[in-house]
Amino acid sequence: MRIPEGIVFPLRFNVNDDVVEVRVTTLLNGGYAGRSQEDVAAHVAELAELGVPAPTRTPCLYPVAPYLAMQVDEVQAQHGRTSGEAEWALVVAGPEERDVLLTVACDHTDRALEVHGVAWSKQAGPDVLGRKAWRLVDVADRIDELTLTAWAGGKQIQQGTLAELLTPQYWLDDLRERGLLQPGTALLSGTIPMDSEIDQFADSWRVELGDPKTGDVIACEYQVSRMPDPVA
Repeated sequence: MRIPEGIVFPLRFNVNDDVVEVRVTTLLNGGYAGRSQEDVAAHVAELAELGVPAPTRTPCLYPVAPYLAMQVDEVQAQHGRTSGEAEWALVVAGPEERDVLLTVACDHTDRALEVHGVAWSKQAGPDVLGRKAWRLVDVADRIDELTLTAWAGGKQIQQGTLAELLTPQYWLDDLRERGLLQPGTALLSGTIPMDSEIDQFADSWRVELGDPKTGDVIACEYQVSRMPDPVA
């Protein structure tokens, strides 16, 4: 389904000295996308014990409404069991290879709804993207060295590298096969393990994508606020 242009606000990315504007028309969330699918299988088993339905295959790819791709400082939640996830995102900004952007992302997910359906939970919260991006071709030679770090309520809850996840090239090939490698497509990577000792149901989230070679960092950060109870 294509969303009329007037409904989706364009995202704007600072790329070097340029500003690149992209109107997202296709939004996809990767899931169970660890590089080691043996570890993924173990994770699926752990989640099944918590009541989260197991996928029929991995990795997964969840279509999400394009208007949920946002660059915001606040996420409103209906209850206290929602949380983010540290991810990277591919954004196809144009027809050329150099038009594929890499940025940071935080997939804010409804954990209460997740036990009824992962796809439903993805649709219940936004994908928050950074306001800065790199051209993928500029960092492709060191993609596994890039770092992902997340803080929930100011406490570090995730830390790892992109070597733990399926590569951007894997997903580009997959998008090409599906006929989705076209301007306006955005894809989030799936996430890395969380520290179970840290409360993920926090009032703020910050995720950083770092390049140790240059010291450059792309961040997204937002507050989580509770909506008023429904009048019903």
